[in-house]
Amino acid sequence: MYEQLSFYIDGEFLSGGDRQKQEVINPATLEVLGHLPLATRADLDRALAAAQRAFPAWRDTSPLERADILHRAAELIRERAEEAGRNITLDQGKPLAGAVAEVHRSAEYVEWNADEGRRMYGRIVPPRQAGVREMVLREPVGICAAITPWNVPFSQAARKISAALAAGCTLVLKGAEESPSGIVALTRIFHDAGLPPGVLNTIWGVPSEVASYLIHSPIVRKISFTGSVQVGRHLASLAGAQLKRIDLELGGHAPVIVFPDAEVEKAAVFLARFKIRNAGQACISPSRFYIHEDVYDAFLERFVDELRTIKVGNGLEPGVDMGPLFSERRVKEMEEFVEDACTRGARLILGGRRLPGKGHFFAPTVLTDVPDDSRIMKEEPFGPIAPLQVFRDTSDVIAKANSLDFGLSSYVFTSSLKTTTDLSNSLEAGMVHINQLGVLAETPLGGIKDSGMGSQGGSETLDAYLNTKYIYQS
Repeated sequence: MYEQLSFYIDGEFLSGGDRQKQEVINPATLEVLGHLPLATRADLDRALAAAQRAFPAWRDTSPLERADILHRAAELIRERAEEAGRNITLDQGKPLAGAVAEVHRSAEYVEWNADEGRRMYGRIVPPRQAGVREMVLREPVGICAAITPWNVPFSQAARKISAALAAGCTLVLKGAEESPSGIVALTRIFHDAGLPPGVLNTIWGVPSEVASYLIHSPIVRKISFTGSVQVGRHLASLAGAQLKRIDLELGGHAPVIVFPDAEVEKAAVFLARFKIRNAGQACISPSRFYIHEDVYDAFLERFVDELRTIKVGNGLEPGVDMGPLFSERRVKEMEEFVEDACTRGARLILGGRRLPGKGHFFAPTVLTDVPDDSRIMKEEPFGPIAPLQVFRDTSDVIAKANSLDFGLSSYVFTSSLKTTTDLSNSLEAGMVHINQLGVLAETPLGGIKDSGMGSQGGSETLDAYLNTKYIYQS
C-alpha cells in the first residue's frame, strides 16, 4: 500500500480533513497515488508554536539522550527500508534498488549526526592574567526551518532533520509535495523512536508561500534549503533581509576530465552508470565530459556501448536501470537541450528522444562535438544527457571546467599523482572526486559559487546549527 499521506504537528499526524489537497502522481504510469493535504496559515502557526514550545526542553536534553533517539531512528530506517523505498519508487520514479539504497544510506547520516551531537566541544582559552577564566561554548541556534527537494526526498530530509536535532534545535520541515511518501515515512520513524512532541514538525503547501512565511517568522532563526540556484538566490535574499542564517545546497554542472593515463574502459563504464543514476536528476551528476584526444575514441565507444545496455522502465519492474524523469516539464527540457545542441553543430550519437508509452521516459543520450555556447554546456541539464568534448591542453580544460558559476562536484580520471594534485588544487568545486565517487556520512557535501554555501555531513555538519558564545569570567 502507498503511504498514508499526512502532515505532522506537535506529535500528531493530521490527514487534512477539509483542507486543500494535491494529487501525487506516479511519473512512470501517470496514475494518481494519493492526495496530499496542504497546510493552512493556521497550521503553519501551530507548527512554529510547537517547535518554539519544545525548544527549551530539547536544548537542555543531554546530547547522549538525543543521540539515543537518533540511533533508534536509524535502526527503524533500516527495518523499514524496503517499504519506504517502494513508495519512493512510486512517487519519485527511481528504480527500486536505488530507492532502497537511498533509505539505507540515510541511516548512516542519522547515526553520524547523532554522534557529532556528542562532540559539540567548546574550548578553554588561556587567560592573559591570573584569576580570569575564558572559554568558548557551542549552543543550538534555536528553531529551524528546512526545505527539501523531490529528487532524493528521504536522504535530504534525514540529513537536515538529524543535524538540527543532534545540535539541540527544533525543526519545521517542508518537503517536496510531488514526492512526499519518503518524508511521511521518515517522520513516522522519528515519532516511533520516541521524539518528543514539537521537536519535529513536517508540513506541505504552496512552496513559495510556505518558504516566505517560514523565513519571515520571528520564531525561525535558521533556514536550510536544497534545490535550484534560482530559488536558492531568492530564499537567500529573504533570509538576508531578516539577518537569518541560511545554508544552501544548490545546483551543479559537474565537469568530468578524463586524461590519457586513466583506466579508460573502467572510467567509461563507471560514468555511464553514474550518468543515468536517478535518470541524471542529481546535483552531483556528471554533466560536462572533457576527454583527452588520445583516448577520446576508445572512451566514446565504450561509454556508448554501456549506455546501450541500460534498461529504462518502471522502477518496480525487474532489471530496470533507469526510471522516468520526474515530470513532463523535465522531458521537454531534455528535448530542448538536444535540439539546441544539434542546431549549433553537435552530433547526436545515442538517444535524444522521449520513449513511447505512458510515463515521463527519456532515452539515455550522448552528444559529441558540442560547442561551448550550447545550452547543455552552460545550464544544468538535470537529466540523462551526456555532452562530450575533446581536449588537448590541461590548462585549457581546467579553464573550461571552472568557466561556469557552478561549483558543486567535479570528476577527474588519471593515474598520475601530479595530475591528481594539480587538479585537486585547481578545480573550483566543493568536491573533487578522483577515479571514483565518494559521498559519505563522514564527509562534507557542499558547493561554492552559485552551488551554495555551507556543508552537510562530516565534522562540519552541525556548524550551521550552532551559535558560538565567548565567556570571560573573573
